Amino acid sequence: MDLQRRLLPSMSALTAFEAAARTGSFTTAANELSLTQGAVSRQIKALEDQIGTPLFTRKGQRVTLTPTGALYAEPIRDALRQISAATVRTIAAPKGGVLNLAILPTFGTRWLVPRLPAFQEAHPHVVLHFTTKLAPFDFRTHDLDAAIHYGLGDWPDAVCDHLLDEEVLPVCAPSFLAAHPVAGPADLIALPLLHTSTRPDAWGEWFEAQGLAPRTGAGMFFEQFATTAQAAEAGLGVALLPTLLVRGELAEGVLVPAIDRPHRSARAYYLVHPRNKANHPPLAAFRLWLLDAAREAVSPP
Repeated sequence: MDLQRRLLPSMSALTAFEAAARTGSFTTAANELSLTQGAVSRQIKALEDQIGTPLFTRKGQRVTLTPTGALYAEPIRDALRQISAATVRTIAAPKGGVLNLAILPTFGTRWLVPRLPAFQEAHPHVVLHFTTKLAPFDFRTHDLDAAIHYGLGDWPDAVCDHLLDEEVLPVCAPSFLAAHPVAGPADLIALPLLHTSTRPDAWGEWFEAQGLAPRTGAGMFFEQFATTAQAAEAGLGVALLPTLLVRGELAEGVLVPAIDRPHRSARAYYLVHPRNKANHPPLAAFRLWLLDAAREAVSPP
């Protein structure tokens, strides 16, 4: 521990170095930190002396990172960001802690958020911070404790808890179906099909499950299921949508099955978290609650 303390630079030296590395200027860094240029220069010189190698090449008023400095800057920037985020979390929720959670937008708004009052009632001191993520990402480069994502449950270096399977169904507006009667799966091939960019192969998989060759050519593409559902409601075509996300529209009759042929995807929704976050109290509480909520959602009434 004594050796670690001797090797640990001061926070003032690290913040001066990070600001100068990011801005490429001791003067700009000084203005940002409300210090003098001389103070920043002294902090960085002390850091270089402690490390035993130059971190900047100085040419008049300009400074550039040495190769060693460039390698050093990135992990220092990440470490300072994590310290800042941890401080914000502690200030925001000193009793229960903060859970930084990435969610899929439509799943979050239509399935998760309506159930959150129950979690907040059971865990009033836990603060949830949400980030929307459509594509996979690396936990090492994002300040996140966990994510709810869709896939095969094979997220690298992470724990993946299965939540819900995804069953998709061809749906459309009642007026569209009245104008384009569908007697069998093959009838959909000639109709305008609506696609969601996060599931580019969904229609192909559905046709294959019906024993048909996928239709060639592209239809309209939308980024999120919510927009795809709105396009179907507007009568623009037939959308292949997860039933768990459009139960409201189906119950209200604004969307109807174009044909009652649901298809279960090989992929599913998972709660994913890094292994080193398993004992993070807000995550542990949320995980138990979410697994229970998912089980209740699929249990017969």
